[in-house]
Amino acid sequence: MPPSSLKEAEHLALLGYEQELRRDLGPFASFAAGFSFVSVLTTVFEMFPLGYGFGGPVFFWTWPLVFLGQFCVALCFAELAERIPVAGAIYQWSSRLASPDLGWIAGWLTLIGYIVSVSAIAIAMQSILPSLWSGFQLMGGNPDVTKLAGAENAVVLGTLTIIASTLLSCAGIRISAFVTVAGVYAEIIGLCVLIAALFLNARRGVSVTMDTMQLSPGMSPTGAFLASMLMAVYVMYGFDSAAELSEETHDAARIAPKAIVRCLLLSFFAGGFVILGALMAAPSLSSGELATIGIPYVITAITSGLAGHILLTTVAISVFSATIAIQTSASRVLFSMARDGVMPGAGRLAHVSPRTGTPIAATIFVGICSAAFLWINYGDSSLFSAITASAVAVTYFAYLLVTIPLLLRRQQWIRSGAPSTFGFRENGRTRRAFVNVCAVVCGMLFLLNTLWPRKAVFDPGGDRPYMVAFPGAFLLVALAGGAIVRAVQKKKLAP
Repeated sequence: MPPSSLKEAEHLALLGYEQELRRDLGPFASFAAGFSFVSVLTTVFEMFPLGYGFGGPVFFWTWPLVFLGQFCVALCFAELAERIPVAGAIYQWSSRLASPDLGWIAGWLTLIGYIVSVSAIAIAMQSILPSLWSGFQLMGGNPDVTKLAGAENAVVLGTLTIIASTLLSCAGIRISAFVTVAGVYAEIIGLCVLIAALFLNARRGVSVTMDTMQLSPGMSPTGAFLASMLMAVYVMYGFDSAAELSEETHDAARIAPKAIVRCLLLSFFAGGFVILGALMAAPSLSSGELATIGIPYVITAITSGLAGHILLTTVAISVFSATIAIQTSASRVLFSMARDGVMPGAGRLAHVSPRTGTPIAATIFVGICSAAFLWINYGDSSLFSAITASAVAVTYFAYLLVTIPLLLRRQQWIRSGAPSTFGFRENGRTRRAFVNVCAVVCGMLFLLNTLWPRKAVFDPGGDRPYMVAFPGAFLLVALAGGAIVRAVQKKKLAP
């Protein structure tokens, strides 16, 4: 074992664990894990109609607002990733900052959020593949995910994507990382081509972002702006994936924090340019296509059929890459919790294959649960919004279970004047505390905005009133289910 690996194994031993997973990831692969999770090309494609439908061109300004809040969260996570480079980062950090019980809930919610995120990203294939070839529309003729045939076909394509992702993930981190890195290269190339095409075909200037004439009718300007903010809230999370793979990354204490920050920064700039370019290049701001079709409507108008198909192909590759990245992160959270013996079936779920260096049982479990979540919603045309909002709500809540305990610890250190028990740098601690406060406040506001029961967001057709409270109900059920599982498992482990 190289000296650097020995040093990292010693650091891991100090944190209470043996080196079981294989350290095969370098700096770019670590960055790719987070960038693929956010998958700005895919998510902006998917979410653009949501933001534009409520806010019109002015929704552009929700992008930097959400970024500033999430960047504060990312800085807090980067600080923790440097000091506690362990798989299952959210679970580990919350447990060590607060208590094992609170950490368990944070890990449980992160696991559920990531499992549902696998489902949410996998159904994005429905927005891409039928446009490339009609043969991908297996269930009827209408590929629109808000229609019955489209929703059913989304489940089928999503399931096939999850199966392929599970098989590759089980083959080992080196293979899954290769696919993820290839997907990131494809996504970056696609982003560059798309941004260039949009700006070269601009029909109006950047002043379009101040246009308030397209706000959603029937809503107040503030309400429409907050509803449009969901687009950015739904996109900017998962940047902690690099930390989830800390035990598989060379020099993780140095690499993972940089990867967290860099993936969010690049996602912000790339996504912002795509949104701005689409607004500037769109043939019409008022015809309705931007609020229903979104960016593909602009691409069709400014490119030939071949160029459009190439761009859609890069998006499809990005979706598959993101599915692998999210599934890998979820399996590492499950592995980390199982390794501590706090999950049912811990022995099997914590087992690492000596051949591939991968927790195969945990990976398969995540794949099965993600596919099952899709089939539970089979035939539901509210599938997309329900899955996405639920994944975001539980994940943002889990993030708060890290940033709030971290802030409380900081206050203790500042009042007492004692050195941090976690070894955090003393210089700039007031500045770090301010960033931490911003992370907590913004996290709470984003979570509240996600859970807010709005008919226009969750039941626009008016035929499914129960969907209005679905994200909040899902979070409550997740918390209640977690409390029950935790209580049962503690009883089993009691002497």
